[in-house]
Amino acid sequence: ELTEAIWKKQRADVRIEVGGETLAAHRWMLEARSPAFKEDLSLAFTAGKKTAELRIDDMDAEVARALIRFIYTDALTADMKQQLDAAAAMAERLLVAAHRYKVEKLKLICEEALCRHVGMSSVAATLALAERHRCAVLKKACMQFISSPANLVAVVATDGFEQLKIGCPPDLVDLMAKHLAKVGAVDQSTFVPFTTF
Repeated sequence: ELTEAIWKKQRADVRIEVGGETLAAHRWMLEARSPAFKEDLSLAFTAGKKTAELRIDDMDAEVARALIRFIYTDALTADMKQQLDAAAAMAERLLVAAHRYKVEKLKLICEEALCRHVGMSSVAATLALAERHRCAVLKKACMQFISSPANLVAVVATDGFEQLKIGCPPDLVDLMAKHLAKVGAVDQSTFVPFTTF
């Protein structure tokens, strides 16, 4: 395997403290595949220092391992693919990590996995996530889901709709309000206060 071959040939020179674990990696690999890691490592390596230490506080070790493995292999393990298909939570956490470290291919894989989880109870939170992390594919899937009048009316009745109003741009909220008013599901004026977000 490529990752094991790299480790046997070259000693790791980066230690990443994350989620109570220490992960080893190679600076050249992280810098080549992630502009964000490149920036972090330029600050972590000082003159004459042979090993850099990075601390990641807002990520768990499982996600960090998957991210680093993807950086090395450009692929997810079969187990990780199953996790993304089985649980939206893992796909969401890995998407956030991929966005933060600018690993665009992994981000797209996570977006596509999350598209398969879009449903009545999740669409509001998923659309807000897509907005926060600039996920065009995921946003499109959410918009297709709520473009059905029946789905939109049902989503409005869920608790997640408050999150939708806060997490989405005003023009999108306006569009939904007009659509609902057109089908007679709601008075458009009930949306007006939220268009200032």
